[in-house]
Amino acid sequence: MTRTDLLTEMRTTSRREVLVSGAGIAGSALAFWLNRHGFAVTVVEKASTPRPGGYPIDVRGTALEVVRRMGILPRLRDAHIDLRRLTFLEGNGSEVASVKPHSVTGGVAGRDVEVRRGDLTDALHTAVRDDVEFLFDDSISTLDQSVHGVDVTFRKGNRRTFDLVFGADGLHSRTREALFGPEERFHRYLGYCFAGFTMRNTFGLSHETVMWNAPGRAAALYAVGDNDDVHALLNFAHPEPPFEAFRNPEAQRDLVAGVFADAGWEVPGMVTAMRDTEDLFFDAVGQIRMPRWSSGRVALVGDAAYAPSFLTGQGSSLALVGAYMLAASLADRDHAAGFAAYEHNTREFVTLNQQQVGEGDATLFPTTAQALERRNDMLRGLGAMPAAEECPAHSALTLPEFVPTT
Repeated sequence: MTRTDLLTEMRTTSRREVLVSGAGIAGSALAFWLNRHGFAVTVVEKASTPRPGGYPIDVRGTALEVVRRMGILPRLRDAHIDLRRLTFLEGNGSEVASVKPHSVTGGVAGRDVEVRRGDLTDALHTAVRDDVEFLFDDSISTLDQSVHGVDVTFRKGNRRTFDLVFGADGLHSRTREALFGPEERFHRYLGYCFAGFTMRNTFGLSHETVMWNAPGRAAALYAVGDNDDVHALLNFAHPEPPFEAFRNPEAQRDLVAGVFADAGWEVPGMVTAMRDTEDLFFDAVGQIRMPRWSSGRVALVGDAAYAPSFLTGQGSSLALVGAYMLAASLADRDHAAGFAAYEHNTREFVTLNQQQVGEGDATLFPTTAQALERRNDMLRGLGAMPAAEECPAHSALTLPEFVPTT
């Protein structure tokens, strides 16, 4: 059967029914594009509603074209955070340098978009909610593949069969674990852990980030507006992932508090706020690297398949681009050929973006006094340097044209 024959058959027979696990950035974007290509899409999400809030994220390079084609770029530009300066402090709290954010983050001023994560997920959900089925407050319990489809048992007890299933359930993907085994096989730890949370803006900060550094430790306050709460980040080097703390919030708090016990500046107040916050997010800084992103009738997308880590600033962009490429690859092919095309056409882009950072060499978070001084010297010289150009990896993939299914 030729591709033309296959496409004709797909358009004249019943729509392929697919399940997406996860209603975040990757899952919602994938649901949008699969629906546009004629699939009947169901999205299952363990949270009870689309998740609001979250740290600001970037949409850059090729991903900007994805959101433009989705029709949500104007909304994202309206929600754009106008971060005006990034100030670095010594361990004693004195200023090292105050620079334009794009000079160190790899973005392009006036072109890239930075928004609250919740603003992006809400825009994606709004774009697709009337066209696909959402199952909130539920998740996949078991997957059983056959030549005819995937039998899925949900946590609430329902059972359904889908032609295809997609894991868009994040860095710690249970879909990935069910198909490929423990996360440790694919998790490339980059030598850091972090705790993120919100706290009251009692610092007089407005549209800016202030970052305090000592060797192996960093504390940042990120004010996205004038009177909003600030996003706080405590980042630190750690020789091994603290597996014992990942499912124990009190252990997380104790670990972070111990690491920053003698820190100056505003850090003691940040640690106190971390103790009391209800929105603490703690994790290791790492990447997911896999030799393949699919097995049978199930494929992974976004962080579940190729998390690049927040050190690259490309997690959301890879999720958006990967979702577009996966749906496009399946539009006129059977799943085996479609999954092969997805990997063939997307992997180089993923690899280039993951290679922006390696273990222990994160420029903004030096681990030794010598590396910190080199970074500070670099920051002091940025004022005399021309504006940074776009990182080539961000736009290293040209999207195939979208051909709607009729």
